[in-house]
Amino acid sequence: MFKRSLYGSIIITYRCNARCNMCDCYKDPSKPSDEIGLDVIRKLPQMAFTNITGGEPFTRLDISDIVEELYKKTNRIVISTNGSYPERIIELCKKYPNIGIRISIEGLQETNDKIRGLKDGFKNGYETLTRLVEMKHKDVGFGMTVQDMNCKDLLELYKIADDYNMEFATATLHNSFYFRKTDNKIEDKLMVSREFEKLINELLKSKSPKKWFRAYFNHGLINYIYDHPRLLPCGMASNGFFVDPFGNVLPCNGSKEPLSMGNLNNQSFEEIWNSEKAQEVRNKVNNCEKNCWMIGSAAPAMKQKIWKPAAWVIKHKIKGKYSISDSNFIEDV
Repeated sequence: MFKRSLYGSIIITYRCNARCNMCDCYKDPSKPSDEIGLDVIRKLPQMAFTNITGGEPFTRLDISDIVEELYKKTNRIVISTNGSYPERIIELCKKYPNIGIRISIEGLQETNDKIRGLKDGFKNGYETLTRLVEMKHKDVGFGMTVQDMNCKDLLELYKIADDYNMEFATATLHNSFYFRKTDNKIEDKLMVSREFEKLINELLKSKSPKKWFRAYFNHGLINYIYDHPRLLPCGMASNGFFVDPFGNVLPCNGSKEPLSMGNLNNQSFEEIWNSEKAQEVRNKVNNCEKNCWMIGSAAPAMKQKIWKPAAWVIKHKIKGKYSISDSNFIEDV
């Protein structure tokens, strides 16, 4: 039996209506008939946290049934969405008031809609967020993948989230099988990092310890942009996993090719997790040189080695300021 300690990310579809410049998932959609159903969802282990993602998860008309099954197995569920289906989102949140919703907003209106290729994408996402706030939904926020095109909007979006008391998640450009991209790149590392630096200092000034640790996570994003070794070892395939729309159990979504440990359509999770194939994948993870820094792998690592981000937080709270020059990032420009 599994204790509720694992971090699980369930990719329930590769179908997506957005046309994001940093993700070509929409060019290779999964067929509804091939996507995992409730029989596979029921095979998942006990988890501390579950992220439902895609593609666009709300293209699945049975998402409510998926959530119902997952709540039998996990302490917390967060759905990542582009916000294109506001009524479906609102309806689900009314049924499951504890569910987390993270709507991807890539900048203010013009920038967001250009990056996401969605007409009225910002309007739909922002209005859905404010409706959820008005409903007093417990766990609502938005996420931003920071790149050259939108980094100047980073601090303003954070302040919008802060004013509404919403969660604010960040990421930066990655290349992998999941994104169907190999050419994502930060062109002006210094410019993007300076915007992250501003956000980190705002987070450190907060009275919220949770935001202090988010400052550390964002420091890790700058570290990744400059291609430095990860701040913390990656424990994916040990403390976390992904499941793709076809039932494959993967260590992560950051590898060049999917590293399947087994398939839930014909095996139990325990059989897969304890298999020789899973150990081979763990060995590959241990020797991985990609240095990815995404929340799916960073969050469990931060929790497992909490003293390291805690020491960083204490140091910078005492110092009163964070600077990228202190971490020797600028020398790499």
